[in-house]
Amino acid sequence: MAGHQGALAGLEGPFAGLPGGVAVSHLRVYDWPAADGVRGGTPHMHLTCSEAYVVTGGRGAVQTLTTSGYEVTPLSPGTVAWFTPGTIHRLVNEGDLRITVLMQNSGLPEAGDAVLTLPPRYLTDAETYAAATAVPADAPEEERERVARARRDLAVEGYRALRDADGPESLAAFHRAAAALVRPRLAEWRERWRRGAEAAAAATGEQLDRLERGDASHLGDALVRAEQPSAHGRFGMCGRLDVYDVRDVDL
Repeated sequence: MAGHQGALAGLEGPFAGLPGGVAVSHLRVYDWPAADGVRGGTPHMHLTCSEAYVVTGGRGAVQTLTTSGYEVTPLSPGTVAWFTPGTIHRLVNEGDLRITVLMQNSGLPEAGDAVLTLPPRYLTDAETYAAATAVPADAPEEERERVARARRDLAVEGYRALRDADGPESLAAFHRAAAALVRPRLAEWRERWRRGAEAAAAATGEQLDRLERGDASHLGDALVRAEQPSAHGRFGMCGRLDVYDVRDVDL
C-alpha cells in the first residue's frame, strides 16, 4: 500500500484519461508509392512503447522487422494487431487502409518515441536527424506533404538495407544509434509516463485498497468525458492523422 500512496502523491481525484493512460488516433495510411513499388507509410521503431492497430476499413499489411526476422501481417477490417518496443514496422496500403491506433503512454509513440529507419549517415546526431525528419508545421500543405514523403522515402531506403543485411549487426547498430538519439528526451518521456500510465495504475491500486477497507467513496467521483479530434489530417509517420487530446490534464 505504501507504494501506491507514494505513486499517488499529488493526485486530486480519479485518473480521467483513457483507460490505462493510452491514447487514440484515426489514421488514413499514405498511398504514395515508394521506390520498391509499395504504397504506404514510413518505417520506424518505438523504444519504450507498444502500439496497436484496430483496422476499420480498407486492406493492407504491416511489415515488421525484429531480431527474430522479417514478417508480414495482413490487415483487414476487424483485425487487431499490436507490437512491442523494438519492432520496426511499415504500414502497407493495398486499398483505402484506415486504422484506429492505440498508443501506450498517453500517445508517446507520436510524440517523440519513434526513430525512423533512415540510412546511418542521418543517425549520427540529433541535429542531422531532425533536419531530415521534421515536417514544418507552419508551411503550406504542399510543402508539408513534400517533406513527409521525402522522409518516408529515406526511411524506406534505410529499412530495405536493414531487411537485406546479412547477420544481426546492422540491426544492432540501428538500435544503438536510436537509443543515443533519444537519450536527451528521456526525462520528458518519464514525466509523460508518470502522469499517464503510472498514475492510472496507481489509481487502480488505491481503489483496490479502499474497497478492501470497505471504503467505496471513490465511486462518488465518477465522471464521463467525450472528445472530438483536436487536429485533423496531420502528416504523421504512417499517414494522415486525426488526433485526440485524451490525457488526464488535471493531474
